[in-house]
Amino acid sequence: MVKSYSKLGESGIPETASYDEIPKPDGAGNHFLQGFGASAMKKRGFNSRSWIQIDRSGKSQTLAFDKFTLMRRCQLPARDLRLLDPLFVYPSTILGREKAIVVSLEQIRCIIMADEVLLMNSLDSSVLYYESELGQRLQASKDQNDDLPFEFKALELALELASASLESQATELEIEIYPVLDELATTISTINLEHVRRLKSHLLALTYRVQKIRDEIEHLMDDDGDMAEMYLTQKEDGIEAFQSTLRYSSSLEFCNTGFSRSAPVSPTFSTSIISPSKEDSSRSSFNNGSHVEELEMLLEAYFVVTDNTLSKLSSLKEYIDDTEDFINIKLDNVRNQLIQFELLLTGATFVVTIFAVVTGVFGMNFQSSVFDSPSNFNWVLILSAVFCGVLYLSFLLYIKHKRLLTL
Repeated sequence: MVKSYSKLGESGIPETASYDEIPKPDGAGNHFLQGFGASAMKKRGFNSRSWIQIDRSGKSQTLAFDKFTLMRRCQLPARDLRLLDPLFVYPSTILGREKAIVVSLEQIRCIIMADEVLLMNSLDSSVLYYESELGQRLQASKDQNDDLPFEFKALELALELASASLESQATELEIEIYPVLDELATTISTINLEHVRRLKSHLLALTYRVQKIRDEIEHLMDDDGDMAEMYLTQKEDGIEAFQSTLRYSSSLEFCNTGFSRSAPVSPTFSTSIISPSKEDSSRSSFNNGSHVEELEMLLEAYFVVTDNTLSKLSSLKEYIDDTEDFINIKLDNVRNQLIQFELLLTGATFVVTIFAVVTGVFGMNFQSSVFDSPSNFNWVLILSAVFCGVLYLSFLLYIKHKRLLTL
């Protein structure tokens, strides 16, 4: 494919005059609006952007358009072009307009018309692949006599690249996340928890992107009017046929007025000529609104692909939730064991405290006949130890009876 670079003025559309080009009556500069110079215009989005133009034959060239030129060329409002701005992050969108289809799917941001595709120029591999693949498909479709309209071929490739990109990312995430979760279930550590947290954030972001594309396709499939708006080739052919019919009826009316200049033309005659064209036009628009099976089948195929990807991501999310539940149960078990150990230790501390009270009582400075015989000291120790042992054993039996511990 041969690429040619041209400026805005070479596109055949007159350039928008800047404020500096407006004639000044006194020959002086415009000092009262200096803030709206070239730098301010660029900041507000008036600067030109590079676009790749792909025609019906598959040939591509690189052109530069500013915002207003692109609006006039594609007959799109500014809010639709804002969706294609790479400086902003918007969810995936497919919009059917009167003479164009605005497509913003992942890295593919383009404007599809009945006879050309304007693809936002970028060094991304998806954009380069879209340009080359669309050119090859358009050239191959000439030999195969493919009946699929030009705009649907461009839309199909954008959906294919977006769904394939999301599918590959989901597969890579699936390959990475299962070993990490298995390791976390075995060994709970801060590093593993942080790794799972980052993977879960990535999973949620990817799920949102897939969900948005799926919802966008489903929204188009549910509305026959939106799908009918995307038949750009049929609408263009219908407009051309309607204009040719009008020209033909005008020529007939001119011939009739030429034959009888003195007598006015009968309104019944002119109405009978123009009304069939209007009827054909209304019938054509009705057929466009009712027969959308071709586009519906195309969208349904990629709806199934994105729904499959979404199901895979949902399974990953459920596996992460199950792993988190297992970890919480495991931590609760450890926590319960610590509580049991703390309860046993508290009971032992209570018993030892009683023994220490006996020691403190006999350690006071008072006269007692107990100390007259040396063997009495041994009996005091033995009786105190037996009492503390019986008390601790009673404590354990009570805990077991209340089923507070698994002894």
